[in-house]
Amino acid sequence: MPPGSFLFDQSETPAFALLLVSGCVELLGVRDTEETLIELVRAPDFLLPAAVVNRQPYLLRARVLNEASLVMIQAEAFRNTVASDHALCLAVLACQATQFRRQVKRAKNLQLRSAEERVGCYLLRLVEEAALGEPVKLPLEKRLIASQLGITRETFSRTLLAVVRHGLRVEGDTVNPDNIAAARARFPLDPLIDGPEAAIPLQAKRNRQ
Repeated sequence: MPPGSFLFDQSETPAFALLLVSGCVELLGVRDTEETLIELVRAPDFLLPAAVVNRQPYLLRARVLNEASLVMIQAEAFRNTVASDHALCLAVLACQATQFRRQVKRAKNLQLRSAEERVGCYLLRLVEEAALGEPVKLPLEKRLIASQLGITRETFSRTLLAVVRHGLRVEGDTVNPDNIAAARARFPLDPLIDGPEAAIPLQAKRNRQ
């Protein structure tokens, strides 16, 4: 699927279960003509499998950010296989558990941190994941980052000016870590908010004879 392709819209009832094999997909909340980024899904992952399993409408719109490859499985066939295949059922359960934990972390980030803390922690996490002391490029457009952090594009721009005094300077689309120690002191990362989430399927246990 090319960039900009719509995979499904909110309120649409799933016809397929979509497994994202490569690329990134934006999950967007929509009201009238306004969109806000709820989550950027990176491969590999299922796209909102809860709607497929429960036969309920999607709560979000899905749009391809960059070129993506997907496996499309007819919804009824997917439900039947989840119900009959123990290993697949455990894998889908792990996927949904991971997605739930990501959303809880996002809610904590939005509700427990100021706009400056959210932006600072976001930038520091990018820097920490890159080579020590090296500049790093923003992975998304600034408008998408702002939306993901629950602020406007204008607030994001103003906040970037504020975090400079704490050692993180953004020029264009590049983050320059001028003072890592100062950034860590002002924006301490919390593994219960900023830590990665990996889907770890439960191992099926053999029935005792």
